[in-house]
Amino acid sequence: MVEYAKIFKAYDIRGTVPDELDESVAEAVGAAFARLTGAPAVVTVHDMRTSSGPLADAFGLGAASQGADVVSGGLGSTDMLYYASGSLGIPGAMITASHNPAKYNGIKLCREGARPISSDTGLAQLRTMAESGVRAGPGAPGTITPRDLLSGYAAHLKTLVDLSGIRPLKVAVDAGNGMAGHTVPKVFEGLPIDLVPLYFELDGTFPNHEANPIEPKNLADLQRAVVSSGADIGLAFDGDADRCFVVDERGEIVSPSVLTALIAVAELAREPGATVIHNLITSRAVPEIVSAHGGTPVRTRVGHSFIKAEMAATGAIFGGEHSGHFYFRDFWFADSGMLAALHVLAALGWQDGPLSSLLSAYARYRASGEINSEVRDQQAVTQQVRAAFAGTDGVRMDELDGLTVAREGWWFNLRPSNTEPLLRLNVEAPDDATLIDVRDQVLRIVHDE
Repeated sequence: MVEYAKIFKAYDIRGTVPDELDESVAEAVGAAFARLTGAPAVVTVHDMRTSSGPLADAFGLGAASQGADVVSGGLGSTDMLYYASGSLGIPGAMITASHNPAKYNGIKLCREGARPISSDTGLAQLRTMAESGVRAGPGAPGTITPRDLLSGYAAHLKTLVDLSGIRPLKVAVDAGNGMAGHTVPKVFEGLPIDLVPLYFELDGTFPNHEANPIEPKNLADLQRAVVSSGADIGLAFDGDADRCFVVDERGEIVSPSVLTALIAVAELAREPGATVIHNLITSRAVPEIVSAHGGTPVRTRVGHSFIKAEMAATGAIFGGEHSGHFYFRDFWFADSGMLAALHVLAALGWQDGPLSSLLSAYARYRASGEINSEVRDQQAVTQQVRAAFAGTDGVRMDELDGLTVAREGWWFNLRPSNTEPLLRLNVEAPDDATLIDVRDQVLRIVHDE
């Protein structure tokens, strides 16, 4: 018996294959999705996992049973699904488990125009419908038509970034055996790029390393390749290629906050005075730089649904998260690791200096990275931390997402995980000594529960 409550998460569907997620589940979800949206057509895209093609086919059969025509996009990245949904004006489904291990798969869904679906905006209702079963529609079933989306996707991305005059660049790319191995060659086609490919073979067993570049250990091969090949830059993508991480010419990992600031400046040059969204664990250098370039920074909670909602509400031109997700108004407010990569390549290629020099202006502070601590009572421990810092002169606090404590020169955020008994700590300070002092003060309280 399938436990739909277990596989339906806050923003998508995720489970082990075939124990928790199989073709019968995908077909039921496809039928419920077509019924929920009432759309005359839907589009499907899938990643390279061995189960993904059959799951996409089953989803399509379910949608077609309700009379919806299905555009079957085949292999692609998650941002290719957003391109298809946005350009065709229809809802879509991406079959992927992103960076999760090989035994997992999942379904990411969006409404027409790449608008997100979460528990609060239809996913909970979809779960109820799929669990109950949806009968075939009264009319004829819809058609299922294969369609090449890669060429249009690549061409569209290159209309959003001016790469026309960039100098020749040597670019190392670690695809992690994920979908960037499929999309990068087409996107880079026609650009003055000498490509150094790592792990471009599509392989959902991830034989080389996890396709999760937020973990530094998964960037080690790219760092070595950049240095040994003399590359100007290294790019790493996760399994479904919607997140991008960057390594500079020295093999040093670049903070996603630095990339957020760099891309924000480029977008503000194109549209002065625009709004830029950043989440609350992004470096405070981001709002400082956005303001200095005439933009309006807006701070949000962590999570793509909050970023996308705030972008839609404010009409923001760009949004960045410290997790490596980058969102673009002109890409239907959706996130695209490939579009972020093109922005960085454009900025690098339009000037003569190395990437490290280009980015030095955007790296102003020292950051701890996210430190996870297992605790029994997240709320009680958070209140103890609040009480410990409440009497400190000049301290400001807010609870937009967990507890943020800020003082001249440093800040930290302590927020609970939604799915595990963890508290997540991020600290930023102007120097290592202050960073270590603040970090250790907080962790002493957290670990003393």
